[in-house]
Amino acid sequence: MKKIFFPLILSLGFALTAKAQMAAEVRFGNEAADTTRIGQMLDLASKQRLVSPEARIAYFAKQFEGTPYAAHTLEGPVEVLTVRLDSLDCTTFVDISMALAYTIGERRTSWRDFVYNLRRLRYRNGEVDGYASRLHYISDWVVDNRHRGNIQDATEVFPRSNHLLRTIDFMSRNRDKYPALADSANFERIKAIENGYRLHRFPYIKSGDLGDKATKKAFKSGDVVALVTTNKTLDVTHLGIIIKDAAGEPYLLHASSTDGLVEMTKQPLCDFMKRNRQWLGLRVIRLTDY
Repeated sequence: MKKIFFPLILSLGFALTAKAQMAAEVRFGNEAADTTRIGQMLDLASKQRLVSPEARIAYFAKQFEGTPYAAHTLEGPVEVLTVRLDSLDCTTFVDISMALAYTIGERRTSWRDFVYNLRRLRYRNGEVDGYASRLHYISDWVVDNRHRGNIQDATEVFPRSNHLLRTIDFMSRNRDKYPALADSANFERIKAIENGYRLHRFPYIKSGDLGDKATKKAFKSGDVVALVTTNKTLDVTHLGIIIKDAAGEPYLLHASSTDGLVEMTKQPLCDFMKRNRQWLGLRVIRLTDY
């Protein structure tokens, strides 16, 4: 019995240590509530017929409708992977939905697997290494995740796409807006990242082309869209997820700071974009299929 009991105790000890280490690497809004809800959502999704990454993203995104909006939930004195399901902003709404979709696409249903996938999507090379390791700019996020095979930029496969040149350096130009940049090391690391995005060329679909019949047809429910700003020192200022109605009309499901919750736009995507002049158009991002 002793020969069996001793290694079992060791294995249990290693498992408990690994679990404690995983929890220590994550800042939850409410650890018990969040981990329970993640497990429940993944378990329920595993029983659905979600045949594509877009279908999985759309499924999970809809679970968050009505969730209160809150900004700056990722900020803290130390950079750590943060998971909060009780309140979301446009970025956390999208990357949490994507990480859940990625996890269920791997046929996994553990919150630990979700945490691993959220980290790999949110951080450079999938590793937390200080404030600058978080992929703050969407262009940087696309380049890094595309290089690692996590996503594809689907914008160029749309019937009408154009290209834009931007020097992306909003953060260093507005250092006072980011408390973490008071630290000179963080500031220099962000500047170094921005140096790679001078005259950065990326595809986008103009707002005026979103009403085109072929463009509407090309959208899939569950497409992630990044709204391209008129601000010439930035690329994107808002994220959302496409949901198409029964007639095939795309709408935007997003965390709205104006209305204070995750909601579907009342107008179709093309009308919503035309009425919001701070955006020139959008990019379309899809999870890589398995």
